[in-house]
Amino acid sequence: MVFKRLLGAMGAGGPSVDTVLDGGAVAPGGILSGQVHLQGGSADVEIEHIGLELIARVEAEHEDGESEGAVVFERFTVGGGFRLAEQERHSVPFSVSLPWETPVSELYGQPLGIVLGVRTELAVAGARDKGDLDPLAVRPLPVQEAVLEALGQLGFGFKSADLEHGHIGGTGQQLPFYQEIELTPAPQYAHAVNEIELTFLATPAGMEIVLEADKRGGLFESGQDALTRFTVSHHDVGARDWNSEVDGWIRQLVDHRASYGSHATYGHADPYAAGSGYGHHSAHGSGHPSDHESGHGSGHEGHRSGPGLGTAVAAGAAGLAVGVVGGLVAAEVVDEMGDFFEGDDDEGGEED
Repeated sequence: MVFKRLLGAMGAGGPSVDTVLDGGAVAPGGILSGQVHLQGGSADVEIEHIGLELIARVEAEHEDGESEGAVVFERFTVGGGFRLAEQERHSVPFSVSLPWETPVSELYGQPLGIVLGVRTELAVAGARDKGDLDPLAVRPLPVQEAVLEALGQLGFGFKSADLEHGHIGGTGQQLPFYQEIELTPAPQYAHAVNEIELTFLATPAGMEIVLEADKRGGLFESGQDALTRFTVSHHDVGARDWNSEVDGWIRQLVDHRASYGSHATYGHADPYAAGSGYGHHSAHGSGHPSDHESGHGSGHEGHRSGPGLGTAVAAGAAGLAVGVVGGLVAAEVVDEMGDFFEGDDDEGGEED
């Protein structure tokens, strides 16, 4: 998908930029490549800087409710320091690595409703213009796909997905936001939990998998949340029975009601070392403000919206928000991204 725009900051007759990403979705930690095509304007200009920004639509919770904003989560310099002649065509190839925690925006080709983009910035004679915007498609890593597939086969259903501003305490999270995938419980767990929330935090060595259960309360008991974390290596993909593994995680999560208040802590030994199984796991009691440290000083009480899960989502199976996922075709995601980011010149503000 290509967007072409005259750089307004340069005035009428200035150069135009047309960034073309190489086809196909990219995995977290993978290589994003493409070319920035420049077209000279009515006069020669010095191209001082060509930059790329990775941006995401992120939700934030605060005292007044929820709001959305654009967050720049990575920047790259891919060119500059040359003269672009009048009407000259010039192309700058690039190849950059996505952050390992880059959110997944599609699964088996189905968009999840996560809005990501690549913005091109051109600096000419001291003037900067964010002139070109392209949608960024990110597919899951093999471990992420295996976990999602197992959840689908175990009977969990997709509810929503979003990007939440803040930090999950006790993890190695690097970005100023995290992706949260909300699932409806499988029938065998429906008596115990209202929903399961899943977050992946990838690293070069492996994956932190954070599971949170919104637990049902009894007649004289309020519902509470429990949170656990597991770690796996990227090399584990073909060596595990993922259905059994993930079912074991869910059972531990549900059974941790008795451990509330135990103040279990996250270990920091090498969780990906050989023979470590899935490394370690920890459980936390209820009270989201201590588990999810929001950058806006709020607890983690609200929930969000978005879409994605296993083969069932790709096949459009009944019961997994088929109408939402099926209706959110790629073109609509592109339109939504353009509408959301257009005119937002201070999208980095949410990072503070």
